[in-house]
Amino acid sequence: MFLQPTHDPARDLTAALEEDRQTVMLADRLGYHEVWVGEHVSCTSEPITDPLVFLATLIGETSQIKLGTGVMCLPHRHPAQVASQAALFDHLSKGRFQMGVGQGSLSSDVQLFGVGGSAAREEMVRESVGHILAIWSSPAPHHHPGAHWTVSVDPLGAPEFGVGEFIKPYQQPHPPLATSIMSPGSRSARMAGEQGWIPISSAAFLHARYTASHWEQYLEGAEAAGRPADPEIWRIVRQVVVAPSDEEAREHVLDPNGALAFWYRYVLGAMRARQALPLVAPAHHPDPELLTWEEMALEQTTFGSPSTVVDRLVALRDLTGHFGVLTTMAVEWTDARFGRRSMELLAREVLPRFAQHAATASAARSF
Repeated sequence: MFLQPTHDPARDLTAALEEDRQTVMLADRLGYHEVWVGEHVSCTSEPITDPLVFLATLIGETSQIKLGTGVMCLPHRHPAQVASQAALFDHLSKGRFQMGVGQGSLSSDVQLFGVGGSAAREEMVRESVGHILAIWSSPAPHHHPGAHWTVSVDPLGAPEFGVGEFIKPYQQPHPPLATSIMSPGSRSARMAGEQGWIPISSAAFLHARYTASHWEQYLEGAEAAGRPADPEIWRIVRQVVVAPSDEEAREHVLDPNGALAFWYRYVLGAMRARQALPLVAPAHHPDPELLTWEEMALEQTTFGSPSTVVDRLVALRDLTGHFGVLTTMAVEWTDARFGRRSMELLAREVLPRFAQHAATASAARSF
């Protein structure tokens, strides 16, 4: 599951955050494999300003689900701070941590921190991860120069007390690294392939016809670095709604007062501001500039009865190519009963059948 999370700013924030926590706790009980939580500093529609703080409240409330940042925006933080906080969280969670990193894409955060264009931010991510891995893999003294940061600290005459040293992660050599991939032909996907990171096609609003390009870029990066590339690690994020009947699911998706209406209106406005509506419009749409949230919701949401959702997920895989992990986008529960039931139906009736179909298809390809 991927939690941006997105909430109507008019809602009580404390209640909304508790709802997010309850969503993760339910996912844990239902056997969801992992959850990724976003980081946004200057947007009350996406109110989690530090995913590690939020996830720390769930360590004791969950038992098996992996807890991931989706993502830590590295250009906005000093690498030593990231390395230290991530290592601490890895210990507190006893290795249930997955570290998603990236350059950040929220326009107001980019403006707030005032850190370079997209090329500079990409290089900052590369450099920051290099510093973090050096901090985790080497003992004091630390002298790691760079173009954007320099990590330099000495024992200062007290090495026996650990002065000038950094804590190392619980998982060795380090927690799994992942990155969020959004745009078609993404350079982030190529970088993930070069570095061997988990690729997360996180833009559930991006039309699925563009998602295959993410794996193509990942493969190019992996091949250039001489790394193997296994699509089983590829995560694809989609908006999924499951109900007992197709009609009930459709009614929920198109509810003008529902969570999906708010989410798609929010995304539609953001994509219009970026002049990127063709990326989210249905194929052959007569005029993407006139795209409505209802059209977008019906096209981009995988919804219906369990049988219908299985069929739509199979069609998604046919369009994108094989991927290993379906990651569902979480939205607020304007109808808590419906939201919980949708998660339960997905876990108990949809995913076992989809996984079986995927395994059969994979075996046929191998043969």
